[in-house]
Amino acid sequence: MHFFSPVLWQFLVKWLTEFALFPPQASAIAPYMDAFYFFLLLISLVGLVLVGLMVGTFSIMFRKEKNPQATHIEGSTLLEATWTIIPLALFMVCFVWGALLYFRIYNPPTNAMNIYIVGKQWMWKAEHPGGQHEINALHIPVGRNVQLTMISQDVFHSFSIPAFRVKREVIPGRYSTVWFRATQPGTYHLFCTQYCGTLHSSMIGDIVAMSPDDYEKWTAGSTSGQSLAQNGERLYASLGCNSCHSGTAGARGPNLAGIYRSKVMLAGGRTVTADDEFLRGSILNPTTHAMAGYAPIMPTYQGQVSEEGLIDLVEYIKGLNNNDRIHQTLNDSNFSPSQAGATGAAPNYRSRQLNGADQMPNAKPDTSSSKGMGPSPQ
Repeated sequence: MHFFSPVLWQFLVKWLTEFALFPPQASAIAPYMDAFYFFLLLISLVGLVLVGLMVGTFSIMFRKEKNPQATHIEGSTLLEATWTIIPLALFMVCFVWGALLYFRIYNPPTNAMNIYIVGKQWMWKAEHPGGQHEINALHIPVGRNVQLTMISQDVFHSFSIPAFRVKREVIPGRYSTVWFRATQPGTYHLFCTQYCGTLHSSMIGDIVAMSPDDYEKWTAGSTSGQSLAQNGERLYASLGCNSCHSGTAGARGPNLAGIYRSKVMLAGGRTVTADDEFLRGSILNPTTHAMAGYAPIMPTYQGQVSEEGLIDLVEYIKGLNNNDRIHQTLNDSNFSPSQAGATGAAPNYRSRQLNGADQMPNAKPDTSSSKGMGPSPQ
């Protein structure tokens, strides 16, 4: 009787009342994913039962005692066509259905709000455009399309929200995207589903879906005072980027005003779209992204700018609509390039640019890219 203590009894009651075979359907895509899942489960069970019955039946009907000598073995074109065409049709239905779901999930709509996610051993860091920063948590509004632009700072991770039925690999050195639209307010589990080291199991968090009004209150009370674009402007000035990317006729670098999502021609004659991935690559590997008409003189910033700093720079460049803003950058940034490395020159600025600035308890410090960011010629 001592085994059934009140504490254990409360635990059992709680477990039985809250037990669920499947996570809640908390996003717009969840019902469609579940329908596809149950269809796959159904045809698998039907196939299992059908094959099992046939194997059992034929084993009894044609066992050796009743048929010691095999006779009248003939082929059947109709039978062979049947067991070929029906599975092929089912496979094609699954392929088309799955492809439609895949393209729907991994092609964000143009009106989606964008949030950056940086994976690191062993935490998730969320960067909101308005300047809100979160670790192992993500606040989102209900009823609005949300796009996640994700990248890893070290090893492969996988960003998974079971209640939303979304999962996306988070890869070092490359952006990956996924989107969803939450339909129910609540707090949902966030997991890393790619083994990423000794503390992989602790790389978890919460997705907090809020009503639009509550989300507005949260954003107003959680901002750091500087948006990502404003942080990017300060970093842009500290690196002296506008000395080459001034937009003037004799500039040594291409004009960045209005470049985002435009078609640009590279030095090799290939035309590409200047998306987030292109902007990031141009900062880290400028020689491989050299634009036609400009000498490949820009230095690389590989190892000098953290992933958070790259996000800031990309957000700033994305918002450049004219060259006047570029010309005002130095004046508006409150410090010159020579002050970039000075401690305290920009509050919350230097720490955001060095990898490992955000550390969780029990997390292993990452010093692989903690170089100082003094001025570098463009």
